[in-house]
Amino acid sequence: MQISALVRNGNGSHEVSVRTGESPRILAIPSKGAGRGSAVNGGEFLMLALATCFCNDVYREAERLGIPIDAVEVEARAEFDGVGVAARNVTYRARVASSEPEETIARLLRETDAVTEVQNTLRGGAGVALVPWGS
Repeated sequence: MQISALVRNGNGSHEVSVRTGESPRILAIPSKGAGRGSAVNGGEFLMLALATCFCNDVYREAERLGIPIDAVEVEARAEFDGVGVAARNVTYRARVASSEPEETIARLLRETDAVTEVQNTLRGGAGVALVPWGS
């Protein structure tokens, strides 16, 4: 399965879309005030990717384990110290509202952490490459 994101910005226009396989979705992300670029920066999107992935995976793993879930809250954080400097101190935390005991939810969070794809991509040090348009 291929996942992609596309940003088109210029001439007063800002369009953002994502796609998983053949399922595209348009996102409402505003442009910067001057119109040059996105009002949401890449670091914010990276933290959103971590939080979103873990939230979705908590529901997936809870269903697999038969654990009822009422709500999930995930916060991801990182420090970016300057232009061109990789993030450091990347952390995230989650709260789950459920009728299950705390030990069950703690186990759910540990098991989800082991299989969450975006976190594991960062942990694995995935390579990133700039390729020519049309490749």
